[in-house]
Amino acid sequence: MVRLHQISPNNGAKSKRKRVGRGNGSGKGTYSGRGLKGQKQRESIRPLFEGGQVPLIKKLPHMRGFNNIFKIFYTPINLDILNSFEEGSKVNVESLVEKKILRKKDSLIKILGRGKLTKGLEVSAHSFSKTAVKKIEKAGGKINTLSK
Repeated sequence: MVRLHQISPNNGAKSKRKRVGRGNGSGKGTYSGRGLKGQKQRESIRPLFEGGQVPLIKKLPHMRGFNNIFKIFYTPINLDILNSFEEGSKVNVESLVEKKILRKKDSLIKILGRGKLTKGLEVSAHSFSKTAVKKIEKAGGKINTLSK
């Protein structure tokens, strides 16, 4: 049975601390590994110190804005594009992909109110603008809001 007082690290896993400034016989005497004269020998300077000139890190722009990981991106579709559908037809993601108005089936769409809608359509989308809702209902169409 192995006991706590019998456990030791592997050979070479631990090395002795280098003690500087303890005489020339130690191998790290006189200048203690700091070289001759100057600021670096007399005092410690912080990393990235550039001798008094404006450091590179201060010249670079720092944290401009941020990215919201919860933002929902919609593909906007205007009403004037929906005029290409026939009267009374259903407009949804699948039909928009068939007509090559949308590229992907999994994209979220928002119907915007630019242009005139001349046909009564049943429009299914993830989001609508207020003007788009008014114009679709005025043209005799219906609205279905899809879940995201």
